This record gives sequence, structure tokens and C-alpha cells, in this order.
Amino acid sequence: MKTLLIVDVQNDFLPGGSLEVKDGDKIIDPINEIMDDYDHIVATKDWHPTDHVSFVDSHLDKKVGDIINVNGIDQILWPRHCVQDTFGADFPNNLNHEKINKIIYKGTNKDIDSYSGFYDNAKGATTHLSEYLKSKGIDKVDCVGLATEYCVKYTAIDASNEGFSTRVKLKYTKGLNQNDINQAIEEMRSNKIVMI
Repeated sequence: MKTLLIVDVQNDFLPGGSLEVKDGDKIIDPINEIMDDYDHIVATKDWHPTDHVSFVDSHLDKKVGDIINVNGIDQILWPRHCVQDTFGADFPNNLNHEKINKIIYKGTNKDIDSYSGFYDNAKGATTHLSEYLKSKGIDKVDCVGLATEYCVKYTAIDASNEGFSTRVKLKYTKGLNQNDINQAIEEMRSNKIVMI
């Protein structure tokens, strides 16, 4: 069964959002257009508590982009984004979200970030996405969404490591930095992920 995995297409990652991805809104209509090609659609959402460790304003004397160490894991500090039950965490109105069969919430623990739709960044807690997909008999996933070199990359790599035949449709993703996107593409390829 073929599944579309839509990663973090949320208002805060779109132009005008607190952590905007340039042209992130340009992938929404194309994603809508391919939804009917899939048997099943799953979407991930960043879903942070108000005092999340990744927020720069949770730390004194730090700026966006600083990297701190939290329990042995490097954490990039970001602007406050995708706080639970806020407009920024919502899907944009023009995404056909009524076609989404399942929403997976990630980054819900204030003490650790979660780029992947499958696990937190320490691989200490699961979102149960893998079990959900397997329970539906799903063995193939196509990843789209935001941002290419962060949440799309980590979600796709974990999908591949969990045994799913995984593709990333690059036309339906956007990232923050082209050099980092290029590196992410190579890293995904080296993890048996097909780039389309």
C-alpha cells in the first residue's frame, strides 16, 4: 500500500511564520494534486509545549542558531514555533487536510526535540508511526514537506531504517539552506532512499 507522508506543513514554517522556509507555501498546491495517487496519507506536526528546549527564549543569553548540549545531544536553538494549539502549529487552510488519514505529533516532550516523525532526537521515545504504518500493511512511503534538510531528512532516514521502501519527492519539499539541502540529499541517498 502506497502512503504519502507529509512532514510539518504548518503555518509557522510558511512565509510569515516564526520559522519560515522560503517558498514553503509553493509546495502546498502540488502536494494537494498528488494526494489522490495514494492509498493512505499521514502527516506529521511539530507540537511543542510553550517551554520547549529548542526555543531560544527558553535560554538566557542565547541567539537563534546557537547550538547547546542537552543531555549529551546537540540542540540548535530556533525561534518559538509550532506551540501546541496555536495558529502556528495548524495546517495551512489551503492544504487538503481532510484527506489526511492520520496525524502524528512530535516534539511534545519539552526536554528534547524531534526532527523525525518516528522518534525523538535521542531515539529514546517513539511516536508509534512505524507501528501504525505496519498495522495498516504499509510498506512504501513517499516523503514530502518541510524542511528538506531537517525534518524531511530525519523522517525519511528513519522510515528506511524501519524497513519501509522510502522515496523523497524533492519537487514537493523546501529547505532553509541550499548547501545543507545538497548534503541532506547525499545522506538520504546513502541510506537507500530514492530521490525523485
